[in-house]
Amino acid sequence: MSLALDPAAQDLLFREARTANTFTDEPVTDEQVQAIYDLVKYGPTAFNQSPLRVVLVRSDEARARLVKHMAEGNQPKTSTAPLVAILATDNEFHEELPALLPHFPQAKDAFFSERPVRESAATLNGALQAAYFIVGVRAAGLAAGPMTGFDAAGIEKEFLDGDHSVLMVVNIGKPGEDAWFPRLPRLAYDEVVTTV
Repeated sequence: MSLALDPAAQDLLFREARTANTFTDEPVTDEQVQAIYDLVKYGPTAFNQSPLRVVLVRSDEARARLVKHMAEGNQPKTSTAPLVAILATDNEFHEELPALLPHFPQAKDAFFSERPVRESAATLNGALQAAYFIVGVRAAGLAAGPMTGFDAAGIEKEFLDGDHSVLMVVNIGKPGEDAWFPRLPRLAYDEVVTTV
């Protein structure tokens, strides 16, 4: 059975898309990032939660502060990517729920009054939004290099506050020379899907 999305778009978003490890020096504009966000903000989350927060690292000073918290293998690519985004969750996202859920105003207090519940919801739904963000970067004709190899406490202290938790750091730009590692295998349909 064919998909509604044409094969070229399927390739752009999934089959041919890869994690980039090198980038050209072509800049990534604020307009491109806004177009990405304005597309992916519609991805589904539970109760329309929107805990994702994005910190764009552009200045040399901020980049140096970030690089020191990255794992050794991630430092060179983070140093040279045209744009780096810190994707984090806002653990106080529930404060915005009345505006996002006008038909269900009690959601803010009914489900999210306890901090551990909010943090769990923020992590799950923020991770969903982060995945949409990566696909959105690809839809913009850019490459994404998402990474989780970093000192989370260091990044949070340097760039966030106590109400935010870092999920991942994403290098963004046009792929450079030798940008890709060899494609690794994925599980086959029959290894993943069961019917009951």
